[in-house]
Amino acid sequence: MIAISLRNLSKTFGTFTALSELSLDVKSGEFLTLLGPSGCGKTTLLKLISGFLEPTSGSIHIDGKDVTRVSPEERDTALCFQSYALFPHLTVRGNLEFGLRQKRIPARERDDRVRDVATKLDLMQQMDRLPNQLSGGQQQRVSLGRALVMRPSVILFDEPLSNLDAKLRDQVRIEIRRIQREYGLTAIYVTHDQAEALAMSDRIVVLNAGRMEQVDSPEVIYSQPKTGFVADFIGDANVVEAIVGEQDTDGLARLQTPVGALKISADHFASGSRISIGWRPEKVALGKGPLTGTVENRAFQGHYTDLMINSNGYTHRIQVSESAVREGDTVQFSIPEDQIILLED
Repeated sequence: MIAISLRNLSKTFGTFTALSELSLDVKSGEFLTLLGPSGCGKTTLLKLISGFLEPTSGSIHIDGKDVTRVSPEERDTALCFQSYALFPHLTVRGNLEFGLRQKRIPARERDDRVRDVATKLDLMQQMDRLPNQLSGGQQQRVSLGRALVMRPSVILFDEPLSNLDAKLRDQVRIEIRRIQREYGLTAIYVTHDQAEALAMSDRIVVLNAGRMEQVDSPEVIYSQPKTGFVADFIGDANVVEAIVGEQDTDGLARLQTPVGALKISADHFASGSRISIGWRPEKVALGKGPLTGTVENRAFQGHYTDLMINSNGYTHRIQVSESAVREGDTVQFSIPEDQIILLED
């Protein structure tokens, strides 16, 4: 079942196009993440879905209803802000039940909803505290709870973890995903953090300059990026231009690349074609192979070691679980043909 349907959605601000002809369906109960750099259009898209902005053209349907020109309060959505946006003069209980009072929900049902959400978010001990008496993680859980008590069919997150430290961010991230699944909510989550997107999402929408570059599961986005932008933005990637050579007897085409000659199955490319390819740093086999380079920089990162290798004047990245090589060493390496990614651009 489709919870949200966007068709040919565009938004312009004067001469600036924030979103261009975007069409997308979001399934009921799905956790969809909008991912991209600052200015790519992800927050604009969230505001269009929530009703805080009107599209220049296109349509928005939620649960089959056309809400393109419907006000935010008349949509079955709830928005969880980056800044928490808690009322400083109200207790945790007061913040949680504020929206319910505005909707004139009966007192007994209101109390049941607040108690249910507060229990799930581990807030029962903080119910009589003011926001300035809470930690950042507790404030974020109150912000989430205030949205959840409304029992929306769609919940929208605008970079809700960006104000938290790394460890707390991981904890609240797990909590958000657990609550979303438990309530069966359709969630749209905005972030520029690729780790959050990969860890939380059913699908990821990668946005670039107001357009969708790719929509896929985290696993496909990472292992099979369609463009150089996606490959470089999601995880680390070495992206280069290559020239297709003649096919060998094994049916593989030789590629001329900055790091040296590679082989790949490229039947649909004519000899002499220029194509874009990429490979993940952790997929490189270090210590053997036909390729060589000099270690320019070595950085120990805990569970892996990051090596910057200069091959024929081109610097690229290799990540290995452990390595005794040092800066200045000459190393051999190979890039398995099945780990070379053909990119559309």
